[in-house]
Amino acid sequence: MARSERLLDLLQTLRRYRRPVSGATLAAELGVSIRTLYRDIASLQSQGADIAGEPGIGYVLKPGFMLPPLMFSEDEIEALVLGTSWVADRADEHLGSAARNALAKISAILPADLRDSLHNSALLVGPGQNISTDTADLAVIRKAIRSERKLIISYRDKNGADSERTIWPFALGFFDRVRVVVAWCEIREGFRHFRTDRIVSLDVTDARYPRRRQVLLKEWREAVGIDPSP
Repeated sequence: MARSERLLDLLQTLRRYRRPVSGATLAAELGVSIRTLYRDIASLQSQGADIAGEPGIGYVLKPGFMLPPLMFSEDEIEALVLGTSWVADRADEHLGSAARNALAKISAILPADLRDSLHNSALLVGPGQNISTDTADLAVIRKAIRSERKLIISYRDKNGADSERTIWPFALGFFDRVRVVVAWCEIREGFRHFRTDRIVSLDVTDARYPRRRQVLLKEWREAVGIDPSP
């Protein structure tokens, strides 16, 4: 994970806690060492984040800290509106809500003329096919991906046969009708794709998988012939 992304994740995590939270809890949630966490907190404090606390007591982000104002072109605003509209309509409930919240935060810091462009975009997301009902909690899967934790899943294939797998989830694909977990399967010793509407149950383990998520994603792209360039 890039350092800038890690610092942003730390900020977002701190925002969820209204009371002081221990460094050990933050480190475990973010999947970093306690030393890295202390360095990241010091870095955010030096950049102006009002984080109160100290090792052994806990940390809390005081209200009012905002990221620096952002400025977008009209094309960038239309891209943001179109993308968040699709996510709000076609992703799971938690991610859809996050998309709407993100757009509201962007709207709050834009100048009035650009804010009008955001709310009056002429680009629309058309209706898609019915999405298969997920039997797995996608928010839990996304958290396992971010923290690089193994999942134990009970999976039902297209023929109705059940199996139990231990997988290393490193990506989640959103298609028009289904969502798919991309993972390394310990039983098959290879990359596999698991439809979320066929995951009967899942448990997040405390075990981190042995290879980094970025490495697995790169290897998977090479295996299936996906060009990583934008």
